[in-house]
Amino acid sequence: QVQLVESGGGLVQAGGSLRLSCAASGRTFSSYRMGWFRQAPGKAREFVAAIRWTGGTTYYADSVKGRFTISGDAAKSTVYLQMNSLKPEDTAVYYCAARTSGWGAPRAPDDYDYWGQGTQVTVSS
Repeated sequence: QVQLVESGGGLVQAGGSLRLSCAASGRTFSSYRMGWFRQAPGKAREFVAAIRWTGGTTYYADSVKGRFTISGDAAKSTVYLQMNSLKPEDTAVYYCAARTSGWGAPRAPDDYDYWGQGTQVTVSS
């Protein structure tokens, strides 16, 4: 079993930055890939970014490419999402997710096995 806990959300003005953290515990060795998703009220959960622990391959949604950076610290079993140049449309609950096997579709929510509770990010104009 893997437990994921997000932190770092908050309220920022447009153009500002936030750094989200996702701490994993339990069978972290079973985690092959971790990702960030977000969901705004009335909208479907959408892919933001993902990273493979082995090799460090990263994936980004077009809407955040060049502004957000996903990274990981294996020693701390923690994944980060650095968010720069934030826009009001980035406002959402951000969720951390983990997949326990290889292959699959990094951008699909159904591809992941474990999810955190989410952390709120609000960007004001």
